[in-house]
Amino acid sequence: MQKVEPKKRLGQHFLKDKGICEKIANLYGSQDVAPKIVEIGPGMGALTEFLLKRTELETWCMEVDDESVRYLDLHFPQLKGKVIFGDFLREDLSKIIDGKKIGVIGNFPYNISSQILFKCLEFRNNIPEIVGMFQKEVAERVAEKPGSKQYGILSVLLQAFYNIEYCFTVDEHVFNPPPKVKSAVIRCVRNGRENLGCVEKLFIQVVKTAFNQRRKTLRNALKPIIQDPSLPFLELRAERLSVDDFIELTTKISISLQNKN
Repeated sequence: MQKVEPKKRLGQHFLKDKGICEKIANLYGSQDVAPKIVEIGPGMGALTEFLLKRTELETWCMEVDDESVRYLDLHFPQLKGKVIFGDFLREDLSKIIDGKKIGVIGNFPYNISSQILFKCLEFRNNIPEIVGMFQKEVAERVAEKPGSKQYGILSVLLQAFYNIEYCFTVDEHVFNPPPKVKSAVIRCVRNGRENLGCVEKLFIQVVKTAFNQRRKTLRNALKPIIQDPSLPFLELRAERLSVDDFIELTTKISISLQNKN
């Protein structure tokens, strides 16, 4: 098998620039706490090649394309038994994690990249670091700080538990086939927050409700949730609040709901 043809239905854009592949592989820095890493969507192993050169890491791959799995088996015999044929979004990650910590890395399919982040968020206590290639717009959204129109649900929920670093931008021509958008690599490293200190389900509801009507002030956007008109931040729009502000607001909403009951 000489090569794998990228499949549009799987959102495959194979990275062909070895310099960029090496740069991504070397970004991962949690080898002391999570030497086992899972590369999502390795394709023909452009990134895998450089991950395997980092001998302090135990590299696994997860690939949904059976043709790519056969290619990896043939060209990377050192991965024997470590190529999982499956969909990251559907796989039971707890079996792969097996009570340990793992890193997640990859040139992620852009059509599911946000879902990959949300799944990592679900297992955040076992995933200390994520390094990934995203559509540039999504990468900027994840890394954005309060006050910008790009700052949104993804920004707040990820930054609640990870420190986000926008690493570098990648042009279209380094992929086969070239995507219609620019790409970017970000690095997400688990911060010291063990829990939010408020009801997490309510926090997520508050964040999503606030940004779903982001042009409105929180007083109007959160009408379905808030009972107390004296709560803080209500005259602001969602994009002005930091993660800590949202935690404070959620805590006070929770207290006001308890008092009502």
